[in-house]
Amino acid sequence: RKAIQIHGGYGYMRDLPLERFYRDAKITEIYEGTSEIQRWVIARALLA
Repeated sequence: RKAIQIHGGYGYMRDLPLERFYRDAKITEIYEGTSEIQRWVIARALLA
């Protein structure tokens, strides 16, 4: 997210690979769940 802020509006343009990296990271987060949910899943697996 910081890289997007540094690049400003250009960070969202498809001309830069940064846009694709950001989009892929957000989709992965949505698909896998938030980091808090991931910590909960890992903790549950360790304590089971």
